[in-house]
Amino acid sequence: MNHQDFAREWISVWNSHDLESILSHYSDDIEITTPMIAMATGGKESSLKGKNTVRDYWQKALDKFPDLHFELIQSTAGVGSVALFYKSIMDKHAVEVMFFNEEGKINRMYAHYD
Repeated sequence: MNHQDFAREWISVWNSHDLESILSHYSDDIEITTPMIAMATGGKESSLKGKNTVRDYWQKALDKFPDLHFELIQSTAGVGSVALFYKSIMDKHAVEVMFFNEEGKINRMYAHYD
C-alpha cells in the first residue's frame, strides 16, 4: 500500500471511532510518544508501550472527544515509515511519524502538535 492510500485509510478509521479497527494498524508492542499523553497524565509520562496500554489511553481519548475528526493535509513516505500532517482535535495541526515492522504494522509512533 502506498503512503497516500495508507494515510486515507488511517484517517478514515480514526474518524469511524472504531477502536478495534484503529488498533488493527498497530503491533502488539506498539510504542507511542505524544505530548497529549503528558497532558492526560499531568506531565508524568509522554510515552506508552503495548497495545493494551495504548487501547486504554485511546478509549479515554475517544470518550473525551466524541466529535473527534481528523482531516488529512499531506502524507510523506520514508524508509519503513510514513509521516502524516493533519488537522486534529481542538483545531490543532498534527504531524505523526509512524514506523512499520516487518509485518507492516506500526510499532513506533511519534506525534507533534502546534
